Amino acid sequence: MGSNLDEIRNDVTEETPASFEPAIDYVVVKIPRWPFDKFSNADRTLTTSMKSTGEVMAIGRTFEDALQKALRSLDIDKDFGAGYENWSETELKRLLEIPTDDRIFAIYEALKRGISIKAIADLSCIDPFFINKIAKIVQMETKLKANLRENMRKAKRMGFTDERIASLTGRNSEEISDLRRKGGLLPTYKMVDTCAAEFEAKTPYFYSSYEQECELKPSAREKVLIIGAGPIRIGQGIEFDYCTVHAVTALKEEGIEAHIINNNPETVSTDYDTSDKLFFEPLTFEDVMNVIEKENYDGVMVQFGGQTSVNLAVPLKKELERLGAKTTIMGTDPENIDIAEDRARFSKFLLRLQIPQADNGYATSLEGAQEVVSRIGFPVLVRPSYVLGGRAMEIVYEEEELIRYMREAVRVSKEKPVLIDKFLEKATEVDVDAVCDGEEVLIGAIMEHIEEAGVHSGDSACVIPPQSLSAEVIETVRDYTWRIALGLQIQGLLNTQMAVKDEVVYVLEVNPRSSRTVPFVAKATGVPLAKLAAKVMLGHKLKDLEVNEVEPGHVAVKEVVLPFLKFTGVDTILGPEMKSTGEVMGIDDEFDKAFFKSELAAYNPLPLDMGCTVFISVCKEDRAMIGDVAQNLKKAGLSIVGTKGTVEYLRQCGIDAKKLKKLQDGSPNVIEMMHTQEIKLVINTPTDKQSYKDGYQIRRACIELGVPYITTMQAAKAAASAILGMKSGEIEVKSINEFFTK
Repeated sequence: MGSNLDEIRNDVTEETPASFEPAIDYVVVKIPRWPFDKFSNADRTLTTSMKSTGEVMAIGRTFEDALQKALRSLDIDKDFGAGYENWSETELKRLLEIPTDDRIFAIYEALKRGISIKAIADLSCIDPFFINKIAKIVQMETKLKANLRENMRKAKRMGFTDERIASLTGRNSEEISDLRRKGGLLPTYKMVDTCAAEFEAKTPYFYSSYEQECELKPSAREKVLIIGAGPIRIGQGIEFDYCTVHAVTALKEEGIEAHIINNNPETVSTDYDTSDKLFFEPLTFEDVMNVIEKENYDGVMVQFGGQTSVNLAVPLKKELERLGAKTTIMGTDPENIDIAEDRARFSKFLLRLQIPQADNGYATSLEGAQEVVSRIGFPVLVRPSYVLGGRAMEIVYEEEELIRYMREAVRVSKEKPVLIDKFLEKATEVDVDAVCDGEEVLIGAIMEHIEEAGVHSGDSACVIPPQSLSAEVIETVRDYTWRIALGLQIQGLLNTQMAVKDEVVYVLEVNPRSSRTVPFVAKATGVPLAKLAAKVMLGHKLKDLEVNEVEPGHVAVKEVVLPFLKFTGVDTILGPEMKSTGEVMGIDDEFDKAFFKSELAAYNPLPLDMGCTVFISVCKEDRAMIGDVAQNLKKAGLSIVGTKGTVEYLRQCGIDAKKLKKLQDGSPNVIEMMHTQEIKLVINTPTDKQSYKDGYQIRRACIELGVPYITTMQAAKAAASAILGMKSGEIEVKSINEFFTK
């Protein structure tokens, strides 16, 4: 805005101007977070086309320290030494030559096998400096095995965790932790500055080290630590940063010191001036516990950091009790969090409350799973405990799929059982976000999903208020939400997911934490749920906060943004495992216009021009519903083309449609017409296995050519209705404030 650099004060030092170049006495490592755990068929090669969804940042006094911190911050259950012995020599060489997300682990494994630094550098084209640093980590492992006491301090300074040291020396992490404490080997915290300590820094922004001097001075004020969410990934995005920042605001309003621990450089919560103190650290049990012990907090908030922080609730509570610390886990008791997160315990909880759930069972072995399925029958929805984003969640239709799933899922779920539900076909899914103070429940919103149950809630478009649910169903949803919240003694946020089939409401799952939809609900209704939840966790009652439930006079639609363009080889069909990387909101006075806006914002614009062509190809089960969709498209002035079965059905319904050939049968076919830009919308639902290959090619062509596509009948109905609705009026633009005041 016209200021010169020497006229701008550096807020970090409060003494030097911005024209002073930064000088730092620490090492910072950034590692991207890739979503290949969600896309097992994707090409993992790293090229000029970006594939990561987020990143972590780690600060240490040495490169080795920062690198190991960054690796454990990724939250991928991988680390150096995590079992790469199965790689053959050929596989290892290929992983060194071709950049993938596994290459850093391949370098580590190659060094362990005695391959020289020069040979690795020649294969990978990575500077020998970095390979040499990883070699020092490998060498330290050997030294630790030989003499633990002599090398403990050196290992900690290189970023080794107690758990890693324990596994190398044949002990458990508690033993190592106690041994370290007895020897006075405790972390010291250094302040992040921009002048290598040449000037005194004023910024309360810290990282851990194992050096002599500690620059962290714990205050005597009442203070609370908020655990963040780590890197942005599918299932855990900016929504948790949003919630964390709102919680900080609530704490500051109450005169309480707000501290944050997180490792994601892309978030507002890790700006140095958001909280009273910021710790840039991995979100592992040991790293978080070290900060808690150092500061001696009054409380820790785990509800705002998604699944990463919730997973720490139970172990942190146990350790705090073991050490006799005054710090408590604020809000919902970790014991009750465990009831909601452990699939088997939650199923029993619903039985006690006499709340309907799909017929189910749970198993920790293949034999157990087969026994459950023989009782309830296929298809079944299988899912592990303590997961986010539908991780390893699948709909299983036959025995072969069940055998494959159980071999993988039991590893994912560790000691927790796998829940097996009877899959509710053709059911409407409902999401509820609420705040409970232990006595009353504030329902932020009831969201009706546009896609049927079976598509992960994070991938489904949804609408506030519900458009097709009966008053009786909505009342039942409210009743179940209240009973579950009070039954679990929730203090703070709660997300419940339900399915409605034949007017019966079934509870699918409950998340005793912030959810992906909290910012959407807050922005659609004007009710700041995250901030209210933080106040409730501090002891306030909802009735004293003078906040009421809102019945909006407008319609808000949430639509998702999917990353398929970046991942060749991945099908665009949606299912129980979440695949979206973000979302948009469309808001208007009518559903049709709100839905149209949301599709426009999600780079899936619906065609409006007269004479535009729509391609339709749906499976037999969906043909009964396609008639109304096609009728609305024809009324809007659009032409229809399709495959043989769909076109013949439409003609029987009196709807004119042109038949196209299958891809392998020549011209004219759908992909040719997409290349000539004749087709402006594709509606293609999953078909039988014979037609699956064609469907996959069509959907991939839509991605490559930028043609809007729809893969569920519910979304097709909403789209056709929106296209027809837009013919009768233009989009009106208003600020979100105007919708609230109305």
